[in-house]
Amino acid sequence: MKRLVVSMLAGAMSLAAFQAMAADKVTLQLKWVTQAQFAGYYVAKDKGFYEAEGLDVEIKPGGPDIAPEQVI
Repeated sequence: MKRLVVSMLAGAMSLAAFQAMAADKVTLQLKWVTQAQFAGYYVAKDKGFYEAEGLDVEIKPGGPDIAPEQVI
């Protein structure tokens, strides 16, 4: 019985520690303005796939005057 209680407490503490971790901030700079070719990135963000993996993703649209290498 004592082992069960200790195991449950350890599990609860590790779960609380896991939830307290901040998401990694990621910026995705697109090479061009928002088009269908980038839909997967936006769908993944809307469905929460990035958050589920611990990522805080910011998607920045590109354009003719934006060089992704210089922005990031």
